[in-house]
Amino acid sequence: MRRKIAVVTSSRADYSHLYWPLRELSAHPDVELKIIAKGAHLSPEFGSTIQEIERGGFEIAERIECLLSSDSDVGMAKTIGVATLSLADVLGRMRPDLLLLIADRYEMLAPASVALALRIPIAHIEGGEFSEGAIDDAVRNALTMMSHIHFTSTHGARERVIAMGEEPWRVHRAGAPSLDHLRRRTLYTREQLETRLGVALKHPTVLVAYHPVTLARDTVREADSLFAAFQTSPDQILFCYPNADAGSRNLIERARAFAASRNEDAHVFVNLDALTYWSLLKQVDVLAGNSSSGIMESASFALPTVNIGIRQQGRERAGNVLDADADTSSILAAIATAKSSEFRRSLQGMTNPYGEGVASEKIVEVLTTVPLGEELLMKRHATLNIHRNTVSRSAR
Repeated sequence: MRRKIAVVTSSRADYSHLYWPLRELSAHPDVELKIIAKGAHLSPEFGSTIQEIERGGFEIAERIECLLSSDSDVGMAKTIGVATLSLADVLGRMRPDLLLLIADRYEMLAPASVALALRIPIAHIEGGEFSEGAIDDAVRNALTMMSHIHFTSTHGARERVIAMGEEPWRVHRAGAPSLDHLRRRTLYTREQLETRLGVALKHPTVLVAYHPVTLARDTVREADSLFAAFQTSPDQILFCYPNADAGSRNLIERARAFAASRNEDAHVFVNLDALTYWSLLKQVDVLAGNSSSGIMESASFALPTVNIGIRQQGRERAGNVLDADADTSSILAAIATAKSSEFRRSLQGMTNPYGEGVASEKIVEVLTTVPLGEELLMKRHATLNIHRNTVSRSAR
């Protein structure tokens, strides 16, 4: 019998990671693929990226409106609730054999919670990582504990998932599926990229991918230093839209105001499809911000990357990443190092610890062969050896 596998995608970011697993699943003769698109995908404010899924030739089984037009943490929390209500109906009716989720976005708590109640096994991509300065860290760990099959990006992440009590046979090091784009697609040339963007790329160009710091009460508290640093920079600055988190509208407004003040030396892009974004990573001189792409993907290009502030604190990273405090002088110093010929030469021959570009094949192989039913649902956790210190009454 064909396996019914449902996949949830909520934004341009996770869709770019899911593209090749979706392509492999849709072509597999033993799979009935059900794509559930929700959240920012359906928002005109964030580029209506559901159209990108359709342009990819995929059929969308369900569309779920759940993203509140809000810029607050309360809006984020309510989005989870709205998504949960809708997904209860959708998954209750669909009853897939497996549900595939990815990464650490807060809205992924909704499908995981519903699937748990409906006894639908969950497969999770990119568990076992750290991002200590964002709520993503707790979300990722929660998804790991609710999931039954795991696909990690690094060997270290696999060991951490096992250390959380997961049985080793459930945990597979696949690599980050976003890296499959580099192996399986031809990137745009500089001239083609400039035509698509409508921008003449200059040297040096800094690409900024910066998101709200969701663990902080003031999620944009680090942004003052970021924008102050770029105000003094003579470089061409390109901004990507932030995630749909509390504080994102504030960052969008500031980026647009910055670009307006710099005439042709700064631009803001609402949505960059995966191929355009990858091609841009190959052409720019520096990537700056606090996005996971600066950790996971930039290494494949040996692209100097300035990681700002606490959001990605704790993540494994390659030698191309320079950490900067959320301080103007620290950011400027890191960017200067990133642009130096000496630093760029030091990155020659580097490898990316997040994978080799073959993740989608590994993921689909497991999803189409793993035993289903109670054997998959019932997790047997490792027994812990706990050593207790005996304290005598006299020592208290």
